[in-house]
Amino acid sequence: MQKEIEITIAPEQVGNPEAILVQLAKALNVKANTIKHHQVLKRSIDARSRRGVVYRLQVRAYINEDAPAQEKPASYPKVKDTKRVIIVGAGPAGLFAALQCIENGLKPIVVERGKDVKQRRRDLAAINKQGLVNTESNYCYGEGGAGTYSDGKLYTRSNKRGDINKVLQIFVAHGAEEDILIDARPHIGTNKLPQIITAIRETILQAGGEVLFDAKLTDLILANGRVKGIVVNRDQELLADSVILATGHSARDIYELLNHKNILIEAKPFALGVRIEHPQQIIDSAQYHCEVRSEFLPPAYYSMVEQVKARGVFSFCMCPGGIIAPCATGLDEIVVNGWSPSKRNNPFANSGTVVQVTLDDVQGYDPLRMLNFQSEIERLAFEAGGGNLVAPAQRMVDFVENRLSISLPKNSYLPGTKSVMLDNILPDFVASSLKAALPLFGKKMRGYYTNEAILVGIESRTSSPVRIPRDKENYQHPQVKGLYPCAEGAGYAGGIVSAAIDGINCANAIVNNSSS
Repeated sequence: MQKEIEITIAPEQVGNPEAILVQLAKALNVKANTIKHHQVLKRSIDARSRRGVVYRLQVRAYINEDAPAQEKPASYPKVKDTKRVIIVGAGPAGLFAALQCIENGLKPIVVERGKDVKQRRRDLAAINKQGLVNTESNYCYGEGGAGTYSDGKLYTRSNKRGDINKVLQIFVAHGAEEDILIDARPHIGTNKLPQIITAIRETILQAGGEVLFDAKLTDLILANGRVKGIVVNRDQELLADSVILATGHSARDIYELLNHKNILIEAKPFALGVRIEHPQQIIDSAQYHCEVRSEFLPPAYYSMVEQVKARGVFSFCMCPGGIIAPCATGLDEIVVNGWSPSKRNNPFANSGTVVQVTLDDVQGYDPLRMLNFQSEIERLAFEAGGGNLVAPAQRMVDFVENRLSISLPKNSYLPGTKSVMLDNILPDFVASSLKAALPLFGKKMRGYYTNEAILVGIESRTSSPVRIPRDKENYQHPQVKGLYPCAEGAGYAGGIVSAAIDGINCANAIVNNSSS
């Protein structure tokens, strides 16, 4: 007999199977020796009670019943000589689209403008230490996409879009810890993702797929309203009847290419703001109601949202024990993001804190107007920092009270920060919305509103400022058959898991469309 039940357990016992068994038997009112096997299905932290933090476990108990046989990892067919699908971009959408193509008996050819994960490290070192941006190899461009070197958070609300568990299982099969299958907020960590991404690439190659690096899409080959292939690096043609466009939300040249070829694209709302960093101890103390976090608890996270005059202000991509990273993809721009290693053991906690930017905020009919608006703010931030990717920054209370910060707190942003008035960079409606929201966030979480926190600009790549339209049923662009706009760059996903799911869905749509 199998029964599922929720139990609570102390943090120091959450890794002890015997302690879990005792709690489980007590909750089910059975003898412990009758439970032949138990499986933790979900695990989350409950810090709501001031009496103490507990873990909540959803557990399946096998009473007088043996444990089920373990499922074997999926095996992929050989596809070297099968129908080809070109996938542009080797981020999570592109890689998972490639795996699904193989599962469907199609040969994926993945083209990536950047370098493989190992080679990217040199360019990231140059960004952090020298403020030098390689416009084709950086935190956003390269194997694994932005997620590889910017955290690896797997939390998503995309339950209705596809099989989240399938995505997580594939990560585990390629080297991720099994904890991601049960944690409420699964996380791999930037230090572990490169090896996992490399293993996924090897699976694609062993099945007969191809992965090409330093291969930048420079044109689409079209005929009679259909895609026939792509041009790489201006001189190499790759032919296929299906092209999945999974280029990510920072590949601005792709939007410009589509617009130049009169292929429909649309302006899309996004969000703009800053990355806010606190000492991790402040967040731990507030969330766990303690002076010092227990060694059995992970660094605490938070999620904030507030409406200011009907405009949303919210935290985004929160990184406990993390680092603020320079994520510019072009010259003379400042873009910041955040990431955490798997242990989340850095002394700071950071989160994007952003304000909704609507289509009404940027007047006009140009489909690139939101992108141009985004670019202009990033250029202003660069100029304010003075070059070399030094980021403009201000202490939190100083920002709200309109004071230039005399000094800035120690922080994790390696290229360096410069004290400025962020009002001179942020649009008025963004600055005023942040100033109204931050004290309200402080009322929700003790210690949040403090001058120990630093605001670092600019957090601008929250989502794509352009949408590449597609049919809801067949996933193809309405004007170009065989062209499949995919994931974040097309405006249809946000984050590693949702992008991976969208890649899988596009690969399945190719099969469905060819059989209909």
